[in-house]
Amino acid sequence: MNNQRILGQHLTSQEIFKEYILPKIKDNLNDFAWIDLYCGEGNLILPILELIPIKERNHFFQEHVFLFDIEKEMTEKAIENAVKYGISEELARKNIKQHDSLANFPHMPSKFPIFHITNPPYLYIGYIQKHEETKKHLKYFQNNNKGYQDLYQIALINDLNNNTENMIYIIPSNFLFSASGSNKIRKDFLKSYNIKEAIIFEKQIFDFTGTNVAILFFQKKQESNSPISFKGLKIMDHSQTTRDYSLTPENKYRAGSEFQDFVKNKQNNLKINYYLMQKEVDFNSGNNKIEVIDSNDYSNNNYTKKEIKVNDNLSKKIKNNVLFVRTVDSGSSQRAGLYSIKDEFSADGILVSKNPYRTNPIQLFFSPELTKEKQLELKDYFNSTLEKLREHADSEFMTTYKYSKAKYTRKYLGLSQVRRLIQTFPIRI
Repeated sequence: MNNQRILGQHLTSQEIFKEYILPKIKDNLNDFAWIDLYCGEGNLILPILELIPIKERNHFFQEHVFLFDIEKEMTEKAIENAVKYGISEELARKNIKQHDSLANFPHMPSKFPIFHITNPPYLYIGYIQKHEETKKHLKYFQNNNKGYQDLYQIALINDLNNNTENMIYIIPSNFLFSASGSNKIRKDFLKSYNIKEAIIFEKQIFDFTGTNVAILFFQKKQESNSPISFKGLKIMDHSQTTRDYSLTPENKYRAGSEFQDFVKNKQNNLKINYYLMQKEVDFNSGNNKIEVIDSNDYSNNNYTKKEIKVNDNLSKKIKNNVLFVRTVDSGSSQRAGLYSIKDEFSADGILVSKNPYRTNPIQLFFSPELTKEKQLELKDYFNSTLEKLREHADSEFMTTYKYSKAKYTRKYLGLSQVRRLIQTFPIRI
């Protein structure tokens, strides 16, 4: 397992800094102490020195540049790079230190206010818990940090707790768009910070991660809990667009609020249950033969078909619920949405023989029961409405799932979003 997966470490290129960040700060270089608490090789701070006359660089560096990284190897590379800019090695070693900034915010001996520019580590707590090599990071999520979901969120909350006024962060764009994974950090952090602007990448800029990222420009708020408005530049492989964003505390400061606005006035009280689990099949064994696909058994681009034997009640339940949800765009013509199990898989149901995964096809079960004709009407309504919302909101209410060189970006539709959109279907119950 490499450092990218163990440490959540994804080094930023100087080109990213010079193109998107340096032009925003170059007129204020003498006003701040420029720090990076997760500096790697120093690529988010050291290129500032190119704008400082060579004779003035050591003095500027001593007063204005402070870098830290948990890895000794990284701090040594940052020191080497500082020396290449004309900084004395003694001074470079004084201002570039090995330090675990996720555990403790370091002291900066500077008379200037600090401006934190960083690409912090990001590693999801679910991944951390599953791998022995990464379990050491669980210590960061204890005590007051319980409930946060990623290492980058610990970095943000550390800046908040240390009253940092200005920051530029390169972090996963799910900070803006994700629901459960980012609700807490947005609620806790954005009550105190504005986003001045954002640059959102829907293309790959790091070699070792499939995570889409955004460059976010944060500034301490004058008024706590106030709404946030900013312009965001969205950059894709084939195009770029500028959008206006409005984040409100009522929507947990989540971008893509168009979806929330649409589903808040639901039309029905349909209850939706997900998954046909193996334990339900075992508990309801019988003589009725049902053909299913096993969502846990996928090979040669197909799900394995199985025959199960169940009692009358479960047989009726499976056969009378004919839809499944595809939560992930699996191709330009296979978008997230509702689909017919019979049409897509030539089967009656979708079995979960092991653990349920939200990215696998998931059978839907409705209460009260809907006729098959009404379910197909719901399918058409759901998919057409979802596409209209995606077009209107540029799919930002969905989570970016994976990079693609195609002209579409793969997205994930949350199960809570599926339920809420179904409940806008105009039907009398």
